[in-house]
Amino acid sequence: MTTLILPATPDNIILAAETLKKGGLVAFPTETVYGLGADALDAKAAGRIFEAKQRPATDPLIVHLGGVEQVQQVACQISPLAIKLAEAFWPGPLTLIFPKQPAIPEVVTAGLDTVAVRVPSHPVALALISAAGTPVAAPSANRFGRTSPTTAQHVWHDLQGQIDIILDGGPTPVGVESTVLDICVTPPCILRPGGVTREQLEAVIGPVSILTSDVLPEGGLPSPGLLSKHYAPRAELVLFGGTKAMKNLLAHLKAEQSVGKKVGALAVDTDADLLEKNDVLVYRLGTDVESVARNIYAGMRWLDWQGVDVIVCRDLGESGLGLAIRDRLRRAASKIIIT
Repeated sequence: MTTLILPATPDNIILAAETLKKGGLVAFPTETVYGLGADALDAKAAGRIFEAKQRPATDPLIVHLGGVEQVQQVACQISPLAIKLAEAFWPGPLTLIFPKQPAIPEVVTAGLDTVAVRVPSHPVALALISAAGTPVAAPSANRFGRTSPTTAQHVWHDLQGQIDIILDGGPTPVGVESTVLDICVTPPCILRPGGVTREQLEAVIGPVSILTSDVLPEGGLPSPGLLSKHYAPRAELVLFGGTKAMKNLLAHLKAEQSVGKKVGALAVDTDADLLEKNDVLVYRLGTDVESVARNIYAGMRWLDWQGVDVIVCRDLGESGLGLAIRDRLRRAASKIIIT
């Protein structure tokens, strides 16, 4: 298969929409990461997503809509709580879990009777969904288990020859996936932290819980992004936390260097100067959690492309987007050292 990578012009968006209508696969930018889209009402097309990504059938997809008025196409039992959340956070990086409509194929929901739904805020995503005239099922546009894509070039690197079109809309602005919130339980439960923070949610609806169990149900997972190993670079990633994080990180990188390993680091700007003095290839993530979220996946990919054997980084806490960053790094890590 020939994969076209096209600038996200109006004409190319229409071409991509026609491809979706014919059962094809289109990668497109959202505000979080690039998604790999198929017609959510077409079981065969949705099945092609799993083939292209080498994704297990137990991992459900998120259905993307062009507006809140389309929710009834894919979900039922739309509660006042759901309406309140949609008014506050849609379009945006919040995915809600609803009981599903029968029109949604089981392949999309991993056989569950619930469906994950969101309205993205990226103009290219919204234009594509509108032109296609159908809900679009879309996980991240990468090889399953690997680092998520935040540019069209990342998608090309992973999926060229496996999909039909990549719409290039530039780097994604948020950089980590959407928050997945289960509103079928009380209190609502964050299944995957992401672009909408716990603090933002609680300011609107009051207390929410966070899924903490590592014991996952048999069969379909309740949300994407729950496997213990996920978002991983090819290099070994070692995550450091606690009060001695930086001390332990420096000791570890020196030990790795002493046996001839090439070490890279993902670092906020305040740490970067110190690390560069220790002959470490550093990818600077920025000065705040928003910048880190936007750059963390690009940094993993860049260090992989430089041929490092080990990537070191430190935990940035759980405040705001820090919780989502921690979640991604812990799932990507080969080793976690907290003291």
